[in-house]
Amino acid sequence: MKKIKQSMFQLTLKQKWTLSTSLVIFFSYATICIIIYFALYTWLIHQEELNAVRTVDDLTDFFHTQGQSISINELKDNTGLLKSIVHQNQTVRLYNMDGYEVLRINDYSPSANINYPIDEIQKTVVEKLSLDHKEVIVVNRLVQIGFFQGIIQLIHPLDTFHSMMRYVLTVLIIAGIGALFIAVTMSHYLVHIIMKPLKDLRNSMTRVKEKGFQENIHFTYHHDDEIGDLLKIYRSMMNELEVTFMRQQQFVSDASHELRTPIQAIEGHLSLIKRWGKDDPQVLEESLDLAIDEVQRMKKMIEELLSLARNEGKEEASCDIEKVLNTVIEELEVVYSNAKMNVVFDGEKRMAQISENAFAQIVRNIIENGIRYNENIPIIQIHVHYFTENIFMTIQDNGIGISREHLPFIFDRFYRVDRSRSNGGGTGLGLSISKMLANKYQVEMDVSSSVGKGTTFTLRLPT
Repeated sequence: MKKIKQSMFQLTLKQKWTLSTSLVIFFSYATICIIIYFALYTWLIHQEELNAVRTVDDLTDFFHTQGQSISINELKDNTGLLKSIVHQNQTVRLYNMDGYEVLRINDYSPSANINYPIDEIQKTVVEKLSLDHKEVIVVNRLVQIGFFQGIIQLIHPLDTFHSMMRYVLTVLIIAGIGALFIAVTMSHYLVHIIMKPLKDLRNSMTRVKEKGFQENIHFTYHHDDEIGDLLKIYRSMMNELEVTFMRQQQFVSDASHELRTPIQAIEGHLSLIKRWGKDDPQVLEESLDLAIDEVQRMKKMIEELLSLARNEGKEEASCDIEKVLNTVIEELEVVYSNAKMNVVFDGEKRMAQISENAFAQIVRNIIENGIRYNENIPIIQIHVHYFTENIFMTIQDNGIGISREHLPFIFDRFYRVDRSRSNGGGTGLGLSISKMLANKYQVEMDVSSSVGKGTTFTLRLPT
């Protein structure tokens, strides 16, 4: 038994499924065949008994129709009529009450012993016995023939019955072998169909392992079942892994590219301090201040790069627009004391389907851009319009504006309309983060701008 279990564990999944389904089908068929065989056996043997008893009934009726005048000798002289009642393969014997045979019709079977006192027979007795290694049905009945009283015994051989049962058994065995062959063939075919998408999945995994996440998934499966669900989950998982992998690569690329400038600047300031700072306190102070500014800028850039790289799943939350917006404005008024920010709310207040942190980061980045890139006193006008299914919000500034050819690229990482904007203190990642968060929470974001007049951001938030 242990070896069988070990052998089963060594089989492939396809072989296990084929073997299991074949055995289930075969044993189900075998069980049905056994039930049919024994049910047929019972019914046919009962029919044989009824035939034997029916022959005895016909003989008894014949004796009664002859009346009281018939004698045993007359019956012996007219056995031809009796033979027409008895089947050819049946043997009939008539015994007196002492157990001696007085009449025989056909002689195909030896006599069967009566294993009970004759005078105790009050009705028909039916038995199944073995005579000369052959099964027979024996019927004994007490009869009255004229003034003669005795026992009529009919021996009904079961040769035809056994021949029929052997034929039925042979047919069932041959059909069972055919059913086993068909079961194995169909199981192999069905398992092949079932296993094909799993093989495709395995091959896809192998290709991804060998070639990386850039390898596309080349298999399709259109059935809505467990395998279809598995493939959907796999596709979703691979897409998420690919996005995560690409984010990591992008993070490494961006970090190595964009951090080079502040590091070089810090290196230059430190070299300046080493060369002149020991003797010139002013050079020392200016270089340290500039180095600290570069470190702060680098720190903020790293935090924003990590925020873009993480891009975690959507958080189910609702946001009080007025509360968060007022908080952000209060924070920015402390940092940018010269800026003027006005907010107007229209309509019945509703909650937006976005996390408070995400909404705060989106509007903070937009407002800070409007303040930083401004040659006038920064004025930020914010209008919030509440509707049944959406909240529309516009954020308008009076900054330097963005030309039309640059608008499609403002959400790209580190994109700057011109190099002078790098002096505004930003990292070039703020709008990229805002766009990423907006997409995550199905917030529509549109931008319109006019050079020298300012920029307007329009947000549509789901409620």
